[in-house]
Amino acid sequence: MAEGEMMMLVGMDAKRIVRNRTGLGSYSRTLVRDLLSCAPDLSLRLYTPTPGDDDLRGQIEEGERCRFVYPGKVWPVIGKWQWRQRGIVDDLRRDGVQLFHGLTGELPVGLRKAGIKSVVTIHDLIFLRHPEYYHPWDVAIYKWKFHRTCREADRIIAISECTKRDIMELGGVDADKIEVVYQGFAQRYHGSVSMEQKEDTRRRYDLPGRYILNVGTVEERKNVLLAVKALALLSEDVSLVVVGKETKYTAKVRRYADDHGLASRVRLLHGVGDADLHAIYADAEAFAYPSRYEGFGIPIIEAIGCGLPVVACTGSCLEEAGGPDCIYVGPDDVEALADAIRRSLKGAPGREERIDRSRRYIQRFMKADTAAKVAEIYRKVK
Repeated sequence: MAEGEMMMLVGMDAKRIVRNRTGLGSYSRTLVRDLLSCAPDLSLRLYTPTPGDDDLRGQIEEGERCRFVYPGKVWPVIGKWQWRQRGIVDDLRRDGVQLFHGLTGELPVGLRKAGIKSVVTIHDLIFLRHPEYYHPWDVAIYKWKFHRTCREADRIIAISECTKRDIMELGGVDADKIEVVYQGFAQRYHGSVSMEQKEDTRRRYDLPGRYILNVGTVEERKNVLLAVKALALLSEDVSLVVVGKETKYTAKVRRYADDHGLASRVRLLHGVGDADLHAIYADAEAFAYPSRYEGFGIPIIEAIGCGLPVVACTGSCLEEAGGPDCIYVGPDDVEALADAIRRSLKGAPGREERIDRSRRYIQRFMKADTAAKVAEIYRKVK
């Protein structure tokens, strides 16, 4: 920072920084750490209604330029929600915050009236594209928040071109108000894994000799049942390993596998640590991501970085994440998915060439400089 230049004080909604281990929490923690490294003219205040998880909070190093802030007064039972929606503005004013960044798609009421500039990151509009995956009351609340946030925000960050198109179409927002900034992602999966580590992980998780991998919450929208159905059309020595948080949909997946004689070929794992997940990626033959709708699709990029060919579904942003050398099929086409996986297994013609081209394609995300671009947006808005 140049001598005499004033530091900009930026407030952030940090609820998910201290509560979510993946997804929105990972995005927020990565952005905060990178902003502190690349933008010395910024000072960050992370506003959260509770301290949350000690381990997650500890991933952010507090200091002169960064600290957590909690409600300035005692609120009633529903006060945590009220504080994030409205009460936080009084605390932002008290602290002299010049700009507020809603990291997870929403902004508090009253920022404009208080004279505080605002930026919001919108990750996806799945609740509008596929409301069938949500309770109607939740859809109504999310929809109200979305439209109010679009009016309140001085600038909107979309994490993909697909999300930008959705914001324009479903929110009636002018393109000039939206900037696409691809999110940072965990490049920790891009190094090599020793044979000893692979063997140790295979033993501890009882992994099959040959398997297709899927990573993500096991929920209906992610559509992993399509991969289970495709498994029946593949060689019997090929299995499916699914790593992710379980939901009610998991029982449906297990039941189908049991009823169709596939139970021995389907492994459902959750609570897998980063080091083990890296080894599981590295030991797979292909990656299947049959999700019906995503805001971006970070697991696809992680899989490509680990040297896997990717098969995914059409209909959202997955072609944007994976590039032209992954194979894409319809989200209900079992035979097409099975054929695409077959073309992605070891020894299939063109497999290695597609992997190489895909790895070159994802360099654009590895060099995205997410934090630098976000910092520049702050400076323009202020």
